[in-house]
Amino acid sequence: QSLIPGYYSQACPLVESIVQATMKASFLLRPSIAPAMLKLFYSDCFVQGCDASVLISGPNTERTAEANLNLRGFNVIEVIKSQIESVCPGVVSCADILALAAREAVVLTKGPYWEVKLGRKDGNVSLAANVKSLPSQTDSLTEMLRIFAKYGLNTEDFVALIGQ
Repeated sequence: QSLIPGYYSQACPLVESIVQATMKASFLLRPSIAPAMLKLFYSDCFVQGCDASVLISGPNTERTAEANLNLRGFNVIEVIKSQIESVCPGVVSCADILALAAREAVVLTKGPYWEVKLGRKDGNVSLAANVKSLPSQTDSLTEMLRIFAKYGLNTEDFVALIGQ
């Protein structure tokens, strides 16, 4: 799948401003949403790619896997999705919403802004058994760094993402 900036510029031009406004409002009420959103995003991407499969609820899904029981931010994504659906029904993927929300989390904490390439498709398979690719609390530091390196991330990235 080809990801491009401005993927929704014709079909849903308000998508980024909706994500930005909702994340800002959530952050002002609860600043801890920023690291939570980053963790939610990488927990999705590490398993089957950035397909929003972590958002699927139900028994034995990624969301219910032991490694993901402490994830937060689902409600914010649901609010954003609802707002987007009210203006652009059936257009914007949850995977792109999650990617944009993660970017906004970084920006809201005075981190850099970057243009998010969009056009992700939502996954429809979510299995708790697939979550083994996430670092575990019982993994050694060396093992955790190895897992992050597998995704092209370095020690600084590890500290930023795990250090919530």
